[in-house]
Amino acid sequence: MSSETEYWIYHEKQQALLCGQHALNNLVQANAFSAGQLAEIAYQLDQMELDYMAQNDEGGRNSKDYLNRIAEGSGNVDPSGNFSIEVLRSALKTKYSLDLPNVLAKDVNERFGVGDVTEMEGFICNKDAHWFAIRMINGRFWNLNSMDERPKIISHFKLATEIAGFQSSGYTVFCVPKGLPSACTTKAGSSVGLPQYWWKEDDLVKGKGKDAVTAATDTWRTAGSGMRLDGGSTSASGNLIEGLTEDEMLQMALSASLEPATIATTSGEKITLTLEPQAGAPGTAKILFRLPNGSRSARRFLESDSVGMVYAYVESESKDGQGKRLDLRFGFPPKEMQSIRTKTIGEASLSGEAIQCRFV
Repeated sequence: MSSETEYWIYHEKQQALLCGQHALNNLVQANAFSAGQLAEIAYQLDQMELDYMAQNDEGGRNSKDYLNRIAEGSGNVDPSGNFSIEVLRSALKTKYSLDLPNVLAKDVNERFGVGDVTEMEGFICNKDAHWFAIRMINGRFWNLNSMDERPKIISHFKLATEIAGFQSSGYTVFCVPKGLPSACTTKAGSSVGLPQYWWKEDDLVKGKGKDAVTAATDTWRTAGSGMRLDGGSTSASGNLIEGLTEDEMLQMALSASLEPATIATTSGEKITLTLEPQAGAPGTAKILFRLPNGSRSARRFLESDSVGMVYAYVESESKDGQGKRLDLRFGFPPKEMQSIRTKTIGEASLSGEAIQCRFV
């Protein structure tokens, strides 16, 4: 089990209610999936479900079941950022060709040639809106729950008992028996993502606690700011929600979505909606929308278009504002968009985002 190779463990901490995203990234030990990418998958799955209902239900798109499904909203992501198991499965299958079966499925051991859970490489556990990963790294199993301060060792001897305990307390456990990406053993690899998310395995094994080295505190690294998940530099604001409970973070997200929009000064120039770019055209950005009437849509824009073009699109799709002001928000927790209205869509990094729309 021991070796001279230096292992680094990737452990994303909780941000809003994006634990499904964190569980996936912790499972594959990389900053591999963004909230926008998972939201896009959720939208695609919703569309597939609706298309199936339209083709197979009597009455098609006018059937009661179809209209009820539309009224219910997405079945694969909720406004707080909680994704369904189908989104997580699709993400793993698309990017890594990995399956994510239930660990209790009768054919798992036979399909993947494993004898018991200690021969599997990773797990994702789910209860209600919380997800977390367990992953084997350098011969040891680690609980990578994004609500915890740091990764925690689970011994081979206790793994089956731990998983049985999760199941008895209401968790559903999914597994990746084989094929996960290799763990990080290079400093170059541990430079991707927030540096404080990377922990030196040897320090964790030795139980150094607060003295355990992360990529943010490694004195051998080049001094300077780290890299955020979106590629920008780190700042103190990233720590604002650390220490909050899941209920507190849910309240934070809901409160943000209900705040009065901040009114920013704009040029007052009327934006004329242009034709939608063709699929696959260079320099395009696809954005998802939940319109004021509750319906969902998706549209392509040029990255060089101003954010004002997004407002123009929503206004063209929403005829029931009756003189009210349009409030658009994106991200988790939702952030108002009025202050970035004069930026380009590319500058605002809106590609793949899901935007909530309302009149106030």
